[in-house]
Amino acid sequence: MGEDTTARRKDSHLDLCATGEVEPRENRTLLEDVRLIHCAMPELAVDEVDLSASFLGKRLRYPLLVTGMTGGTERAGAVNRDLALLAERNGLAFGVGSQRAMAEDAARAASYQVRDVAPTVALVGNIGLYQAVGLGVDGVRRLADAIGADGMALHLNAGQELTQPEGDRDFRGGYPVVEGLVRAFGDRLLVKETGCGIGPDVARRLAELGVRNIDVSGLGGTSWVRVEQLRARGVQAQVGAEFSGWGIPTAAAIASVRRAVGPDVCLVGSGGLRTGLDVAKAIALGADLGGLALPLFRAQQAGGLEGAEEALQVILAGLRQALVLTGSRSCAELRQRPRVIFGELKDWMAAL
Repeated sequence: MGEDTTARRKDSHLDLCATGEVEPRENRTLLEDVRLIHCAMPELAVDEVDLSASFLGKRLRYPLLVTGMTGGTERAGAVNRDLALLAERNGLAFGVGSQRAMAEDAARAASYQVRDVAPTVALVGNIGLYQAVGLGVDGVRRLADAIGADGMALHLNAGQELTQPEGDRDFRGGYPVVEGLVRAFGDRLLVKETGCGIGPDVARRLAELGVRNIDVSGLGGTSWVRVEQLRARGVQAQVGAEFSGWGIPTAAAIASVRRAVGPDVCLVGSGGLRTGLDVAKAIALGADLGGLALPLFRAQQAGGLEGAEEALQVILAGLRQALVLTGSRSCAELRQRPRVIFGELKDWMAAL
């Protein structure tokens, strides 16, 4: 695949993600099927709420990961730098988008470089599983080292690749690659989906191989199948339209994966989280961190760094309020609080 093709695709992705078309209305996270139970007498002050969390050996002020979204072009670099600076200022974790572009062309590495604006942020690199097959363990390690990453995300995106005109078609040999990367990165490896979700069987096998960080990235937010469908033509466009609602809803993925892997895996709940209450529900279901990107990206595109900061503060205020109103001083306490599960989510949890 040509280097220019990858770069053009990255900017095309940004154009599409700036619109509402990439979030099909029929796709739902099922977080709306979760109700946290109100505590009329919380017996705590807002300032007592401790939202800190640990990730990749670093302490975060808030249990949030700005999930990897872009890279490879000048425009993508500006997005990465603004959102990384936002994460640095507020004590969040930050991930870059797929580093495939810089693996193909070292000149594109600058769009992933954020350490000068975010020197202490918990920084996550990113490469696709089937690009990692070609790069090998040493190649993946070089990508992480080149941007000073604290950890490396290995993303799984078979649904996206099948719809992408220039995408992969051979998905064999993935688990041996994961096994090799676990040996190389240890507990600095994060395995993540890209909007179709990770189910309990895959999560259990990943944990058995030694993966200690999993991002379920469930159905309900940006559909990368839909993104590629909007770029495709002919058969792929038609099949992509059929599968743009394919996946495990975020709420179901979080709850079922937590049951499958137990307490020793750091679980990121992402995929359609848009508000602080969404993050609180994800944590209540078993996530250690909430992951989001699109609401901050859209705020940054509309109002720059200041716009992204305003959007983030609304999210953080909502998260803090959810803890107070459930009588929870910490995320650990929130996970112990009762909640009500109903509707379609109840069916998903019974099936998984």
